[in-house]
Amino acid sequence: MSDILKWPQVRVGSGFDVHRFAEQRCLILCGIEVPYEKGLLGHSDADVALHALMDAMLGAAAMGDIGKHFPDTDERFRGADSVKLTEHVVSLLHDHGWQINNVDVTIIAQQPKLAAYIPAMRSKVASVLQIEEDCVNIKATTTEKLGFTGRGEGMAAEAVASLIK
Repeated sequence: MSDILKWPQVRVGSGFDVHRFAEQRCLILCGIEVPYEKGLLGHSDADVALHALMDAMLGAAAMGDIGKHFPDTDERFRGADSVKLTEHVVSLLHDHGWQINNVDVTIIAQQPKLAAYIPAMRSKVASVLQIEEDCVNIKATTTEKLGFTGRGEGMAAEAVASLIK
C-alpha cells in the first residue's frame, strides 16, 4: 500500500451512550453541571454526551471506543471527570495526526429541559476539543414520553464527529 497515492483523509464516526438516573448524583452534560434532582449513574461522572462524543471521535480514527481506553473495570477511572477523558482522546487524535473538523451531539431526555444550558455546553466542548465554537453543535430532544428516556429512567446521547488528516 505504500505505492498508493495518499490523499488528505476525511473520516466520520458515530457514538451512542446511555445512562440511567440515580439519586445523589450530579447531572453533568458536556462538562457542565445541570441543576436537576437526579444525576446519571456510571463508573465515571456518567456524562452521557461526552461519552457518545468520545466514541464518535475514536470511531472516526479507527481507534476503538471508550471501553477500550477507559474500562469500567479499572479503578483509576472511578468517578473520572469526562472532560479529562475527552482531553486525553483529543491528545491521542492529535498524536496520530488527526484534527477535529466538527462535531454534532444530540442529548435524548424527557427531563430536564436543556435549552438554557446549550450555549455553555457548546463553549465547553469547543474549548475541550480545541476547535471553534461554530464547529460544535449540541441539541436536545425528547422521545415524546416513549421508552426509558420518556419515562424519565435515564438519558441517551448520540454524536457524530468528522476528522481530517
